[in-house]
Amino acid sequence: MKSKANQSQGMLLFKLTLTQRFAIGTLKVREIVPFQALTSIPYSHHHVLGTATIRDMAIPIIDMSAAVGFRALHQDEFKDCYIIITDCMRTVVGFAVRAIDKIIECDWKAIESSPKTAGSNVFVTGITRVEDNIVQLLDVELLLSKIYPEDTSNLYPILSDVEREKLKPLNILLVDDSFVARKQLSTALDSINIPYQVAINGLDAYEMLKKASDEGNPYNIVVSDIEMPGLDGYELAFEIQNDARLKDAYVILHTSLSSEICVEQAHQVGAHEALTKFEATELVQAMLRGANHNNRQVA
Repeated sequence: MKSKANQSQGMLLFKLTLTQRFAIGTLKVREIVPFQALTSIPYSHHHVLGTATIRDMAIPIIDMSAAVGFRALHQDEFKDCYIIITDCMRTVVGFAVRAIDKIIECDWKAIESSPKTAGSNVFVTGITRVEDNIVQLLDVELLLSKIYPEDTSNLYPILSDVEREKLKPLNILLVDDSFVARKQLSTALDSINIPYQVAINGLDAYEMLKKASDEGNPYNIVVSDIEMPGLDGYELAFEIQNDARLKDAYVILHTSLSSEICVEQAHQVGAHEALTKFEATELVQAMLRGANHNNRQVA
């Protein structure tokens, strides 16, 4: 089964310098507009240029070039710039870029993960080639987290000692291509001393799942993002459901997009749950339902 999410996701190419191309997945893009007149925001982050009123909505506009470490936009350049309106981490913002290149279809399985030598705070989540040129896929979640630090109160789950002991024996796999999302998930489980392992994309997760099963120590719970290069979350759930070695794993899908997850589609591909927001206690409650599911399977 081919994921509907992957069929519809292309790649928007744009430039932050005069020559270098970058990209984001089109699922995160609402629209692209020419540069707009801005209203300044007192005491805002230094990479926020101001707000633009677009379709009767005041949207903060971020200088993406400056935010990722390149030369900041100068006022003389504004007339030639564009704004990419994105919907990510349940936040609608605009990114000012020097030029829009084009939208292309993309073989997400051909995208390579950012090299580990680049470090954990690099704003690149993947690398691919388009017309023999390297294109870097930007980690929009990480970028936004630097400009709008999140209230951390929802990162720490509340659960009883009995519930904690239910989760501790389980093999848990967290799957996400975004450093920020992996950090959120890790923080939630570290705070309650629950062991887990991490995969940085769906393909790596699938290999880890098969290896663990072949070694007689299968994963019991898989928590996966939906929008990922390689195998997306829907496809990963489908592969798990249709592999006799893996089908007992309890699959929880989640997304950073504001638009709701298609819960029906998630169930169709074999996921047990689909979370429409990140809230640590809600996530842990879903994992506890997975623990009960595993207990019933054993019984």
